[in-house]
Amino acid sequence: MTDGAPIRMLHDRVLVEVDRESGERRSSGGIVIPATAAMGARRLTWSRVIAVGPHARAVEKGDRVLFDADDKSEVEVHGELYMVMRERDVHAVAADRLSDGSDDLTGLYL
Repeated sequence: MTDGAPIRMLHDRVLVEVDRESGERRSSGGIVIPATAAMGARRLTWSRVIAVGPHARAVEKGDRVLFDADDKSEVEVHGELYMVMRERDVHAVAADRLSDGSDDLTGLYL
């Protein structure tokens, strides 16, 4: 418990908010697929970065990152649920700052 004190991430750690709506999703036909449904492959998750440590190089606060949520640590801060991971566990970064104006880019840093 932080008792209201500010939190600073250390080293290359990244703190992301847990997207509550990422649990269930819809198929292209409109069928709702619950979060508990078993999939053939592991599903990666997009989340917004809340804080980064001083040694994180490619990720900044406010970016959206793609990662495997099954391998990450959850933490509750002031009643909100977050995940902590190392920057190397991020598979992709989506941010407007990565665009150089080229139309053939996806906007992802891989």
